[in-house]
Amino acid sequence: MARSRQLPEFEIEVDGEPYVWRLQRLPQWSSDAMEFRGKAIAVRHREGQREALLEFPAGRQPKFGAPQLKASQIAPELVVKAITSAIAAGWDPLSRGKTVTIVVDADGG
Repeated sequence: MARSRQLPEFEIEVDGEPYVWRLQRLPQWSSDAMEFRGKAIAVRHREGQREALLEFPAGRQPKFGAPQLKASQIAPELVVKAITSAIAAGWDPLSRGKTVTIVVDADGG
């Protein structure tokens, strides 16, 4: 039987509301367009069901053999700013429905 890999989730508070986030995707090459894609963070409200997938720009491609990005290396201020931007873009964290993909800039704005 295959073991499912649990991704660590981190709690964060934005404007007094509790959110949970995890690193959904590391920066990687895209097989669709043969381009380098940036990291993506999945966020949801603690009491909500609807997730938002916050996609960041690719930035510089890491050098061969460089250590992989870990979720604990992502600054909490960046996550707070990205969540605030997603809400401003129309994401309603307490609504129901499919995951919403929102592209943010490198600073989370």
